[in-house]
Amino acid sequence: MTGSFDAVIIGAGHNGLIAAAYLAKAGLKVCVLERRHVIGGCSVTETLWGSYKVSTAAYVCGLLHPKVVKDLQLHQHGFEILRRDPSSFTPLPDGSYLLLGSDEKFNAEQIAKFSKRDAEAFLRYEEAMDKVASFIEPLLVSVPPKFPNWSLSDLPTYLKILSSFLRLPEPERELLSQLFTASAWNVLNEWFESEPLKVTLATDGVIGTALPPTAPTTALVLFHHVMGSVTGKRGVWGYVRGGMGMLCEAIANAARKHGATILTNAEVKQILTRNDTVTGVMLNDGTEIKSRIVLSSADPKRTFLQLLPQGVLPDEFVRKIQRIEMTAASFKVNIVAESLPKFRNAGQGTRNEELFLRGTIHLCPSLDFLEKAYADFVCGEPSEKPMVEMTIPTVLDKTLAPEGKHIISLFVQYAPYEPVGGWERWKDEFVKRILAVVDEFAPNFSSSIVHLQALSPKDFETEFALTGGNIFHGDITPDQMFVFRPVIGWAQYRTPLRGLYLCGAGAHPGGGVIGAAGHNAAMVVLKERKRLRL
Repeated sequence: MTGSFDAVIIGAGHNGLIAAAYLAKAGLKVCVLERRHVIGGCSVTETLWGSYKVSTAAYVCGLLHPKVVKDLQLHQHGFEILRRDPSSFTPLPDGSYLLLGSDEKFNAEQIAKFSKRDAEAFLRYEEAMDKVASFIEPLLVSVPPKFPNWSLSDLPTYLKILSSFLRLPEPERELLSQLFTASAWNVLNEWFESEPLKVTLATDGVIGTALPPTAPTTALVLFHHVMGSVTGKRGVWGYVRGGMGMLCEAIANAARKHGATILTNAEVKQILTRNDTVTGVMLNDGTEIKSRIVLSSADPKRTFLQLLPQGVLPDEFVRKIQRIEMTAASFKVNIVAESLPKFRNAGQGTRNEELFLRGTIHLCPSLDFLEKAYADFVCGEPSEKPMVEMTIPTVLDKTLAPEGKHIISLFVQYAPYEPVGGWERWKDEFVKRILAVVDEFAPNFSSSIVHLQALSPKDFETEFALTGGNIFHGDITPDQMFVFRPVIGWAQYRTPLRGLYLCGAGAHPGGGVIGAAGHNAAMVVLKERKRLRL
């Protein structure tokens, strides 16, 4: 295909598609280019092993911003979220368990099995986190102010942020400061005494990181995972009916409705420039597509270090991009099983059995368990006993697999990007270790497996173009968030090249299926369209 467009978007992940939908809705002629055979990026549903619909990478939805859902009318385009309630199940080695959901009384009864004090504190904790989230949530769909250099035009944004912060009650202001600096474990220690509750909550502080829950700044990752309210209850995530790819199909439908063109098997080889201005892109087959605007939803390192020719960016900007930390790599196992796992004392043989399996199943019974898993990672090896988060979408969504079969997702910590000896040595062994952990809590589970797909950090990099296998396009740490994302001085989605914008998770507000980066980048483009003579 050749031609000219007002805007070309690299990558048909959820952020790229959201940017396309907003731009097309505003009347721009938009083309989205996806390197793979299917749209969705990491939010994709793929048909594997004949008839199984698998959310290959991203697997749950909770952070998607309500403004995006409303603006693009996603429910009218096929988006449906299945609320997981109960949302969290933590089985313990002695056969006891902690089950949590949206019902306050139920949660109190569950937590009281381990600590009556914690049962009373949990509601206060949720209320405090909700107040902090209410302060942060509007910032997700706003463009960060300039920093460290700023102008008078940035002053209203700074004053608005300060005013909102000062309206928070003093305890929540203190909590917010802790969330940006402290470890998840230290924050949780101030609220709770029972380890089963703390370790259940702490897993949100290490997912997608290269840190243990006792490391400073993991509280920020914990908070990052509890902000979403797309299910109507903060912290209660959901499954997208039909798999994660149906979210992106809904966004794509919204974009197409307004005239956007979306192409698959169209990998961008290079972003074309002339005189510090983008002029379009060139595909792998040599096809050139002209455009005065290019938005990249690829990660910053791929965008600026691979898709642009050397010498077109300022040296200092390149050095900043090279220094972006992407130490957190991910490992995932997708499974088809003939039967559901049987966890001891988890309603076995009753009508309530599937209640325990609706949400995330946390296979990490103690802080010691997590720290040992991390210690192996520090030595350059996959964890001997990894932390496993299991989800079973077919418990709620029967459209994904034939009757009697179940799709099971295992997201695992910790996996080095380059383990000693390479993944050729470790991949099969690590899968065995992962399944051994599952079998400890659900005996003989592995014997029910009929199909299995394992994705190492290298696989995530190869299949989904995630530099370093990093699902967040850059570690979630305070020095790489808000005005520092992707790098200090360039947090407004613009880049040193006129007409080139970043619209993926490497920009504010970061990783996860939020959609705010695509929204915000589109708003910046629309604001500047006159300057770009569109």
